[in-house]
Amino acid sequence: MSVNYGSKRVVVGAHYGLRDWLAQRITGVLMVLFTLAVLGQVLLTSGDISYDKWAGIFSTQFMKALTFSVFIALAIHVWVGVRDIWMDYVKPVGLRLVLQVFTLVWLVSCLGWAIQVLWRL
Repeated sequence: MSVNYGSKRVVVGAHYGLRDWLAQRITGVLMVLFTLAVLGQVLLTSGDISYDKWAGIFSTQFMKALTFSVFIALAIHVWVGVRDIWMDYVKPVGLRLVLQVFTLVWLVSCLGWAIQVLWRL
């Protein structure tokens, strides 16, 4: 005779909570470190910050690639946060899907614009 105490919990869902939590923390730390690095470069330059000095900071391929990787991290950070908002607060499935697709299209468009801006310098 086996005795079962309590109810067995049925776990449902996509099981991506830990992955999303880690993505939020890692991308957040990356953005903070990048911001501190750029602020350090700005503060180390003497005199007024002009367009030429600002463009000089981002003129190297390394800085362009690093900046674009931070933009990708920002897009991931935004996607996880906004997707969770849509999933938690928008109950009609059709409307939620439209909002998620709009969010993805908007984020990809912003990344395309970031490429244009960065490689124009």
